[in-house]
Amino acid sequence: MLSRLVGLVRQRAFNHYFGQSDQADAFNAAFKIPNFLQNLFGEGVLSASFIPVYSRLLAEGDEEESSRIAGAILSILALSTALLVAAGALLTPYLIDLIAPGFHGAKRELTIRLVQILFPGAGLLVISAWCLGILNSHRKFFLSYTAPVVWNAAMIATLIWFGGGRELPSLAIYLAFGSVAGSALQLAVQLPAVLSLVHRLRPRLDVASEHVREVLKNFAPVFLSRGVVQISAYVDQVFASWLGTGAVAALTNAQTLYTLPVSLFGMSISAAELPAMSSALGDSQEVAAQLRQRLNSGLRRIAFFVVPSAMAFLALGGVITAALFESGRFRHGDSNYVWGILAGSSVGLLASTLGRLYSSTYYALRDTRTPLHFAIVRVFLTVTLGYVCAIWLPRWLGIETRWGVAGLTASAGVAGWVEFALLRRALNARIGRTGLPVTLVAKLWGAAALASGAAWSVKAGLGLSSPLLGSSCVLAVYGLGYIALAWVFRIEECQGLVRQAIEKTGLRRA
Repeated sequence: MLSRLVGLVRQRAFNHYFGQSDQADAFNAAFKIPNFLQNLFGEGVLSASFIPVYSRLLAEGDEEESSRIAGAILSILALSTALLVAAGALLTPYLIDLIAPGFHGAKRELTIRLVQILFPGAGLLVISAWCLGILNSHRKFFLSYTAPVVWNAAMIATLIWFGGGRELPSLAIYLAFGSVAGSALQLAVQLPAVLSLVHRLRPRLDVASEHVREVLKNFAPVFLSRGVVQISAYVDQVFASWLGTGAVAALTNAQTLYTLPVSLFGMSISAAELPAMSSALGDSQEVAAQLRQRLNSGLRRIAFFVVPSAMAFLALGGVITAALFESGRFRHGDSNYVWGILAGSSVGLLASTLGRLYSSTYYALRDTRTPLHFAIVRVFLTVTLGYVCAIWLPRWLGIETRWGVAGLTASAGVAGWVEFALLRRALNARIGRTGLPVTLVAKLWGAAALASGAAWSVKAGLGLSSPLLGSSCVLAVYGLGYIALAWVFRIEECQGLVRQAIEKTGLRRA
């Protein structure tokens, strides 16, 4: 939460100075490079291939072998990243046609320059992802997920220091250098803790160990699996680059909000459960029973928070965007544009977050290929439906082409539901029945819908003359209304949350 909240502050500062200009499009397109590599390695490949093996060795008490595998993977990552950064910096003029083929002239040249600056920072973030894998395996989640705070803080400081009166192309270049500096700081704050946990760490290219070979064996399919998911996000950006000025920036703003519940309630729970699932011991039936219990519990926790998030994006997306981003060059019309894109994102929000936990369960079972197959299906549907909804549908409906971005996010949501259904069906055949009770889902959506109605009534009464103050009141009514209705509907997760709050308050008073 700390990391994502500071990320929102960074995005607000960025919007204040850049709005949804050509320079904003260029920076957001270039910024996909470090984000892509961090998500791919940190929350994808290493989580799925390295953590299950390393966590199992820790559970078995084999400290020597766990240190050996940590050093070997660090060396392999460092070498591959160095080659990747060098190749990326040299090939940027050619890569740009893959990243944003709709950019031309000065906009294209600025994007090339920004990508070349950002590539070294991407390499630092990959090594930071190795630190995340070590920390998570030792159940040290706080530092690994708050480290990006310093990255975001460095970018915010850069905007504030250089933002006054400077031309936007120049400011974008300064911000790219600020991002690289923040990447170095993010790595630096994690290293001391990692070195204290991994005794006798000796980085070397050691592939003789059976466990190192197992990680490398799992690496390729997981890389492809996570890679195709990241490709889906790139496809959205490619299509958005053809939809006019501000389309890429608006899509990035919507993704910043959309990934907030995905990170807080999907990735966080999946990250916490993966080491525990990977450490499950016993025969096949005992392991399956433990996985079912943890999976079903995690699904309920995710749904309790994500369902109201999806409803908020659909019904109150304009309120949320206005409160967070309206400042400086970012106007009210920009808020409504981002709201339309957010509404499309709400279609697949629940499927995306639940699907992450299902994928983690496969990884705990050392199965990296099944999620890959289903991810390929998802990307195929995303590309096909995205092209139809983003390029052809606005023309057919006779609306502005820029609204095709909303079609992109909605079509990606449909593809996400297909992937989720495939993941659940295959896993149920393997470990037994899993999933959410229909009655629970109905209660959650009912509570969210009724709470959004109450929030709309408050919005109509206030008029929202002050975006931040008015939006805060509307969202407070929505959140409190959802909690109250969930309590009335006797939803276990809500009752447990309220009891914990009461107990902690009682402790403080005592």
